[in-house]
Amino acid sequence: MTSPLKYHQQQAESHKKTKMESLQQIINGPLPVLIDFYADWCGPCKAMNPVISQLGKTVQGKARVLKINIDKNQGLAHQLGVQAVPTFIVFNKGQQIWRHAGMVDGRTLEGQLLQVGS
Repeated sequence: MTSPLKYHQQQAESHKKTKMESLQQIINGPLPVLIDFYADWCGPCKAMNPVISQLGKTVQGKARVLKINIDKNQGLAHQLGVQAVPTFIVFNKGQQIWRHAGMVDGRTLEGQLLQVGS
């Protein structure tokens, strides 16, 4: 059974990362998922923060948006071949369907994320 603390943590970090569900469960879930691989020291990543935050609100209920710090998740970044930040990857039902390294506009991210649901 999930502790109330874990539930509270997940709610507080809903658009970032979750402690209740594994990343694999999220990626394999029914909603498309955008993962933003970032680093705290990365200028372009900081510039993308408001775009990603707004996108998370825009697609709520239709898709999921996660932010993963590569410095804290080096194994995962290596496993997924992330070599630059920011890197954006869209998954649909467990399959990677789109990837982009570097800054990108919000409309492009939203289009890539939601096209799989249409």
